[in-house]
Amino acid sequence: MGLLRIMLPPKLQLLAVLAFGVAVLFLENQIQKLEESRGKLERAIARHEVREIEQRHTIDGPRQDSTLDEDDDVVIIYNRVPKTASTSFTNIAYDLCAKNKYHVLHINTTKNNPVMSLQDQVRFVKNVTSWKEMKPGFYHGHVSFLDFAKFGVKKKPIYINVIRDPIERLVSYYYFLRFGDDYRPGLRRRKQGDKKTFDECVAAGGSDCAPEKLWLQIPFFCGHSSECWNVGSRWALEQAKYNLINEYFLVGVTEELEDFIMLLEAALPRFFRGATELYRTGKKSHLRKTTEKKLPTKETIAKLQQSEIWKMENEFYEFALEQFQFVRAHAVREKDGELYILVQNFFYEKIYPKSN
Repeated sequence: MGLLRIMLPPKLQLLAVLAFGVAVLFLENQIQKLEESRGKLERAIARHEVREIEQRHTIDGPRQDSTLDEDDDVVIIYNRVPKTASTSFTNIAYDLCAKNKYHVLHINTTKNNPVMSLQDQVRFVKNVTSWKEMKPGFYHGHVSFLDFAKFGVKKKPIYINVIRDPIERLVSYYYFLRFGDDYRPGLRRRKQGDKKTFDECVAAGGSDCAPEKLWLQIPFFCGHSSECWNVGSRWALEQAKYNLINEYFLVGVTEELEDFIMLLEAALPRFFRGATELYRTGKKSHLRKTTEKKLPTKETIAKLQQSEIWKMENEFYEFALEQFQFVRAHAVREKDGELYILVQNFFYEKIYPKSN
């Protein structure tokens, strides 16, 4: 551009700059179209795979025994919160599914909308509960909690999840939107080109780093009620706590992900046998890392911590962390700095009537 300024008169320089700008806009438009086409192609492939499974089932004929073994009639739903190491954990499920003989299905919602329409809720509940060919099944996606009981389902799926320190999660998401990660480094992100740091965003009162953006983990656990998505709702916080205790099998924290995986392997070996060793030694479990991430200053953190929204999200995080640590304390023992799963610690006695 320096040589261009020397050789061209001012008017031609202006035209050249305008032409360059038009070319950039054209390229961005083409990239956007390619991304949309890729999304359509992925959905078409997914529909084709479903049809193939259904056709195979039709050709092979119905199962002689329409009932599933108890160990196979199991569905796990991981309604993953964005930027909580969810891809790292999901990769483990994909790596183990062939060996442990279960299916993994991604719940791909339009524009990653975590709230399903009422008709989609009905479809999803029906799919999950009646699709025997996909059992045992591990479903994952950015979808808020859905109460299967309200649809008259007798056997509900097993819910699991992972949450993260709310400010750390927001910082990670902020840079992810601008620089992506090492999972798909060539994919253009929504805020690509914005070089403003998280600290600068907070100082300027930007919308992408506003306290309202912290409100995500509570509504994901609260569910599909309108009040869940009312930012700062005390009712939503209490409902999220209730669901965490009563509707979730186990909720871990990003900061202690290995312990979460270890507990799942001990409690649900049908799905997670070999998961701990894979996490420790495998490559995929450490694959996704947000690039160009800069840690916020103490001043930035202190400013966010002044908001009532942070206080509520942090209260929920601390509540989940305390519950996870309680479960872990009763499931493992520590020896030489290592954690070991406890063996069965109960037995049956005084069994009557006595057999002859």
